[in-house]
Amino acid sequence: MDLKQFAKELRLSALKMACDCGKNGSHVGSGLSSIEIMATLYGDVLKYDVNHPADENRDRLVVSKGHCVLAYYSALNKVGFLSDEDIASFETNGSHFHGHAMRNLKHGIEFSGGSLGMGMSFAVGLALSCKKKGLSCRVFALVGDGECDEGLIWEAAMSAAHYQLDNFMVIVDRNKLQYDGPTELVMNPLDLAKKFEAFGFDVQVADGHDCNALSKALKKMADKPMCVIADTVKGKGVSFMEGVKEWHHHTLSQEEYEQAVKEVANV
Repeated sequence: MDLKQFAKELRLSALKMACDCGKNGSHVGSGLSSIEIMATLYGDVLKYDVNHPADENRDRLVVSKGHCVLAYYSALNKVGFLSDEDIASFETNGSHFHGHAMRNLKHGIEFSGGSLGMGMSFAVGLALSCKKKGLSCRVFALVGDGECDEGLIWEAAMSAAHYQLDNFMVIVDRNKLQYDGPTELVMNPLDLAKKFEAFGFDVQVADGHDCNALSKALKKMADKPMCVIADTVKGKGVSFMEGVKEWHHHTLSQEEYEQAVKEVANV
């Protein structure tokens, strides 16, 4: 699969969903920073079967960073877990597809997002269960850098190292912005790579918008839990969104949508 092209398709899909949901708005910036992560996971790394979504030997992706649903739903749609009708219903009355995903294995969704920090603990529990059962699958958890303010992240990290979960990998979307502003000003995370190393992880730092670099990092195996710090840009791909905190959650007008599509399509 051409991962760069796949990522472009996901970015265009995410923008359409953001525009179509109208005045409800969506987590546009957070979704766009995660596009290449989702493209690489679903296009090259994860072991899954759309026809057997509850297969015990599937890899599990736990999306703790619930604000990335535009990228997440777009990826699930492109690989066949969600229909075009499903994502067209995003943020409409009666829809099952909200601003935070709800667990539904039929749709490939492993975890109900919402309260940040909880997904990594859930993922560690999954990894421990899979290891005890002797399964060969891997468990991935996607978290945000702002989410790393939560104590639950570090309790889960200690547990992963304590139980030697070599089948577990946490991916940090390091876009350096959260709802209230730059992560360094809200609650300085300092050096996240050194932190995860200190908590017993094998750590890699990768360009979060380079699918080839991400693929290499995400496929790595070690004798301990693993962490990939994906260096990203919030709102990536759209000039008026990149690095602008207001696009954490925002409405996208038709005019803005058309400009954004032109920028993404011409890359």
